[in-house]
Amino acid sequence: MADWIEAEQAMARLGVRAQTLYAYVSRGRVAAAAHPDDPRRSLYRASDIAALAARKARGRRAADVAAEAIAWGEPVLPSAITTIVGGRLFYRGQDAVDLARMHSLEQTARLLRGGHGAPLKSPEPRKPKKGDTPRARLFSTLAARAGLDPPARGRAPLALALEAAGLLEAAADAVAGALGEGSIHHRLAQAWRLDATGADLVRRALVLLADHELNASTFAVRVAASTGASLAAASLAGLAALSGPLHGGMAARVEMFAEEARRRGPGRAVAERLAQGAPTPGFGHPLYPDGDPRATALLEAFAVPPDLADLRRETEAATGQPPNIDFALVALARACALPDDAPFGLFAVGRMSGWHAHAIEQLQTGQLIRPRARYVGEVPPKRRNEGEALGA
Repeated sequence: MADWIEAEQAMARLGVRAQTLYAYVSRGRVAAAAHPDDPRRSLYRASDIAALAARKARGRRAADVAAEAIAWGEPVLPSAITTIVGGRLFYRGQDAVDLARMHSLEQTARLLRGGHGAPLKSPEPRKPKKGDTPRARLFSTLAARAGLDPPARGRAPLALALEAAGLLEAAADAVAGALGEGSIHHRLAQAWRLDATGADLVRRALVLLADHELNASTFAVRVAASTGASLAAASLAGLAALSGPLHGGMAARVEMFAEEARRRGPGRAVAERLAQGAPTPGFGHPLYPDGDPRATALLEAFAVPPDLADLRRETEAATGQPPNIDFALVALARACALPDDAPFGLFAVGRMSGWHAHAIEQLQTGQLIRPRARYVGEVPPKRRNEGEALGA
């Protein structure tokens, strides 16, 4: 109950009376739970109280609201594709965890696109060169398509959906390093020499990664799509954002944390990070205070390697933060002996299905995404009059 506080603390932080606190709970703005020691009393989620207090302190000025929306704040774009409600992830109203139990990525991609577009064999991706990595092949495949494919603006959603299906296959083949047949998870499993059990785990991971509302890479995709750029160009924008260490590149940071735990012992590795004020990558998620459901669903499907299980136990005990999808991907890669960059490849191929759905949805609005900057730099000089400009 580390994220829960007493009513007196909640009221003090908000500067309100009990009636107002109860009103916030009834409106769903603050979560409440029964006190473990006294069922007649309640506890209140501290993160909800903090967010509400920050909003109250800041007021409702338009510039402040917009700034908040850019950093884990209020929704900034309307979308009918994905939402997170009550700690659960939904794709067009269907629980992503339920979908991961039986659906393929292709089926999930069609759902995200609104039911449009059957799988279409993609053009042959660029031939691999010596020393190529799956990430390099994926970037070059999308770049080549971005330079050739026509703009998406003005094209019918069905035509775009068919193009999206082919582009998704091209991305999978680029990560696999060869043209494949059958479902995408089977192609990747074949490239990684997995058995049927391993292939099913890949399928689950791809579906759980298919979309995650308006994250950084998806926002980049929607910005590019709003200009009318091709689906390949919009996907390339998303891939560039995904490659950063705070997004799809987080798996590498989890691996570094795990390596520290192997060398020093998990308890010491966690304690040293906390003492330094350093993060524990792979644990906690701002949108899931009670735990990332994607991680839970994936980690339940296989035996986590012992060293990572120890790291999970020590980190949860010290921080109260459960593992997120990045930890689950690293654990999956280790359990199945996947290549080093496999977590990024899984993330990119899975998330591309969501990118395409968001790109098509953005194109249908006909609107250009063009935020304004709130200038905080040096004050520009006042404009000189005509006489001063001529040196009069």
